[in-house]
Amino acid sequence: MTATSAAPPAVVVRDLTVAYGDRPALWDIDLDLPAGHLVAVVGPNGAGKTTLIKAILGLVPVAAGTIRLDQRPVRERRREIAYVPQRGTVDWDFPTDALDVVLMGTYGRLGYFRRPGAAERRLALESLEQVGIADLARRQIRQLSGGQQQRVFLARALAQRAEYYFMDEPFAGVDATTERAIVALLGELRRRGKTVIVVHHDLHTVREYFDYAVLLNVHVIASGYAPRVLIEKNLKRAYGDRAEALVGAELAPMVHAGDVVPPGT
Repeated sequence: MTATSAAPPAVVVRDLTVAYGDRPALWDIDLDLPAGHLVAVVGPNGAGKTTLIKAILGLVPVAAGTIRLDQRPVRERRREIAYVPQRGTVDWDFPTDALDVVLMGTYGRLGYFRRPGAAERRLALESLEQVGIADLARRQIRQLSGGQQQRVFLARALAQRAEYYFMDEPFAGVDATTERAIVALLGELRRRGKTVIVVHHDLHTVREYFDYAVLLNVHVIASGYAPRVLIEKNLKRAYGDRAEALVGAELAPMVHAGDVVPPGT
């Protein structure tokens, strides 16, 4: 299932295959992802969710396939892309403070020979304010809680003023306050017409937080508006025997095939 909007898709993936050694992590992936939507990439552990966004961004080698953003090669869109990696992959002992991390988000538009100035510092502080931690601007990142560290990385992405946002498990291991801040940020990015693609692990919040979903397990099981994707037969294909536990009372309101979220809602 592909994007149904009349507008061209923001992200087009064709025949994408990624392998680690002789083990395929992704196999023959075709995707059209719509512009201006919040897209959740979901699936079981080892499904290739992180690999998918890293392949789109050129962070892992691909065995085959093509990827385009707004009908152009990814390399031509670098300055328009913001990436929030998994918090566990970052060296939080690096001696720098929150403001300096967020300032890094301004470097791509400055070029090689310019240093951040007053305008960039204002933007960095505004970005910290938007995620609710402006008062921690001069706190060393290693002294921040896990939720605060995640918000620093989100603020850095905001400071990039990107068109495409890729986030890898931003909700993982955060407190309720940070989760609410992330949800508010996603809503704001959508209101601005940004395209946001998020690796997400909690099926029960997909429909609440996102309007579009990709259900993945090495292959694309289904993609489209979330209520059409998260139906029982698709979950069984993705999760196998574990799907029975997922299709319970808590998830039941999301899994009716006829329940459709119209574009732009």
